[in-house]
Amino acid sequence: MKESVVIWFALLIPALGLAQEKHLASAAPISDTNISQRRPLELRERRVVPLFGEESKSSEQIDEEIRFLSECDKSFSSRPEASSFFSARAWEYLQEGSLDTACYRFNLANLLNDKNVEAYWGLGVVCYQRENWVDAKRMLSRGVSLQSNNVPLLVDLSTVDLKLYAMNKRQEELDEAFKLLEDAVALDSTYALGQYNLALVHYNRNEPEKSWEHLHKGRNLDFNQINFEFIELLKAKLPDPQGFFK
Repeated sequence: MKESVVIWFALLIPALGLAQEKHLASAAPISDTNISQRRPLELRERRVVPLFGEESKSSEQIDEEIRFLSECDKSFSSRPEASSFFSARAWEYLQEGSLDTACYRFNLANLLNDKNVEAYWGLGVVCYQRENWVDAKRMLSRGVSLQSNNVPLLVDLSTVDLKLYAMNKRQEELDEAFKLLEDAVALDSTYALGQYNLALVHYNRNEPEKSWEHLHKGRNLDFNQINFEFIELLKAKLPDPQGFFK
């Protein structure tokens, strides 16, 4: 099982208003992804943006895709198998920090099988690491629409919602994160990151008692994910009811 690339403590400081991002994404996906307002991308540029930029395909791109699909049909027993191969390689490039190469491989995986959840998930993580939060949400949401019982994916999408809430303070982002996490915990209460994200949601909802409750659940599951800066901020609202953190 691959490790979740979206880490809880990475969003704590901006979520609590202690830092400001330099590159803020719009809270409205339609304005951020309105391709009619951008110049048409060249093919080499399309390869390294999610889903090839979702623009009308040029004849050059169509020819390239036909050749690629033909080669895959010769090399694999099915296109879903080929898609899984390319998404697996893409995760490897992502872990190495090669975002452009990973993005291209995830795009190819999607071209082979547009029902491959890993492709949308991976593209979402690429966007997250590029600090393109809105497209990260858009890609992860597509993955969730295909596999709504995938707990790590649900939690990763909640992380993006929390990031957007941190920047824009839009209540709908916080509410969506809460709903995603309720669903995730109902499916698997032992996934530590889900409990930690719920602690953060309740902190932002000014519910410190519930925040402590979920933080301790996360602590008991995986202490290594504890963020002590958050502990201090939570203690400032309410001392630890269990007395574990003095």
